[in-house]
Amino acid sequence: QVQLVESGGGLVQTGGSLRLACAASGSTFNNYVMGWFRQGPGKEREFIATIIWLGGRTAYADSAKGRFTISRDSAYNTVYLQMNSLKPEDTAVYYCAAGALKSTWWKGGGMDFWGKGTPVTVSS
Repeated sequence: QVQLVESGGGLVQTGGSLRLACAASGSTFNNYVMGWFRQGPGKEREFIATIIWLGGRTAYADSAKGRFTISRDSAYNTVYLQMNSLKPEDTAVYYCAAGALKSTWWKGGGMDFWGKGTPVTVSS
């Protein structure tokens, strides 16, 4: 069973940076896509970015382009989300997800497994 554990969330001021990590276990991930999503207060869950484990190809939501970077470290089975120039509207619980690679990977589709999330609060 795939398990995903997020870490790295916290309180940061506007303009600051955070790096989230997602430790993955329970499978080999060569045929997987990994992703980050978020859900802000009173909002629906939103796609941020995905990465194909084998090869490292990435895709981003428009809201994340230029500020967020997804990456993975195969040696440690860990996926990262580097977040820069944070804004109060980035306040949310951030979730890591994983799933078999499907044609909708580039927009966050096909996720089968989810972590419990890590909260990020950006103060103004």
